[in-house]
Amino acid sequence: MIFASGLVWLTTLLLFLAPAVNLMWRGGTGYCFFAIVALALGAAVVNRRVPGYFSALRTYRWFTIGMLALVVASIIQQLVFGYWLPRQFDALSRFVFALPVFLLLRQLPSRNLRVIGWGCAAGALAVALWALIDQPPGGWTDVNRLNNSYTNAIPFGDTALLLAFLSVFTLGWDNPRDWRVVVPRVLALVAGGYASFLSGTRGGWLAVPVFVVLLGMQYRWFTHKKRLVIATLAIVIAAAGLLSTERVHKRLAQVPNDVAMMHRGDDDTATGLRLQLWDASRLIFMQHPLYGIGKGRLDAELDAMAKRGEVKAEIVNERAHSDFFSALAEMGLIGIISLLLFYYGMTVYFWRHRHASDPAIRAAAYAGVAVATSTVIFGLTIDVLVPVMVTVLLALLVATLLAVIDVRKRELA
Repeated sequence: MIFASGLVWLTTLLLFLAPAVNLMWRGGTGYCFFAIVALALGAAVVNRRVPGYFSALRTYRWFTIGMLALVVASIIQQLVFGYWLPRQFDALSRFVFALPVFLLLRQLPSRNLRVIGWGCAAGALAVALWALIDQPPGGWTDVNRLNNSYTNAIPFGDTALLLAFLSVFTLGWDNPRDWRVVVPRVLALVAGGYASFLSGTRGGWLAVPVFVVLLGMQYRWFTHKKRLVIATLAIVIAAAGLLSTERVHKRLAQVPNDVAMMHRGDDDTATGLRLQLWDASRLIFMQHPLYGIGKGRLDAELDAMAKRGEVKAEIVNERAHSDFFSALAEMGLIGIISLLLFYYGMTVYFWRHRHASDPAIRAAAYAGVAVATSTVIFGLTIDVLVPVMVTVLLALLVATLLAVIDVRKRELA
């Protein structure tokens, strides 16, 4: 494929800006993403007769299936049930667009694709700087948690945490021995972690131990005794410092307190209401096991159940505060299968390449596993696949990281 150098550098710039502005500019990542989509669709039209241009969709067939699964299942469901709610396709459609984006990006040199790592670092640094400059009177507190004007604190903090750790995962494809590269990436890790800390998103913090283990595997901390001791000491000191802070201690203590109140008969706590919502989703699934009640219809069903006295009116919500339970109630068994296909398609090729000897492939693989596992973990306590700001970033990250692996393999060959 002939791809003008100017368009290569434009795509490179967009890959940097997309994660950098995600938490700072409403729609900014979307604008960058759809500019790349436009280039990708144009390239697909121009190269439609070029042998092998679309072959990667077969080579990475599980990725292709995973990106299509939820949207196809939703379209079929609406046809079967005879209703039309196009808004339900909005966020999920970004994963479909990830396919032509992947086909485009795999035509670029891997050095251009790797700029997305610096974009993640810039995004983490920017949000921490903004938190310091624009903090309200009295600072960021549990009452006034850090977020932005177009999302709430939970996906905000989760995204900040993901950007922070991706800054270090992608360090592996640069020069991890060069202090000029290491220092800004480590600062980005601290900055993104600080933003997540201020957001108080305790559900997202469950991903931190997983990130640490993956980093240890990537950088082989566990294969050298000296590295293992140093890494363990650093982790213990950091964990002790965080757990000693009032904010983290208070946020984590709320869970057992909520459970204790539930045992005393008071289930109107944050944890109690969420558990009630999940149980209501289970009841809906028992009544509609195959295809659920229809995507986008959960609030109406919960409202009807509340009027019948089956659930409390306080839990009536558009979503179940969990990707799994939302899929269970809205799309039944078909939805769960589609969700699992999505997770598998995101993960499988990154997992297979985690032992690669090439630093770029290895870094892309571990960064991809981090994106996939965090999507699952974050989705345990919040609907990750609903905010467009989140899905567009995930779609671009997965497409780019997989393209790095594919391109680098061909460069080495």
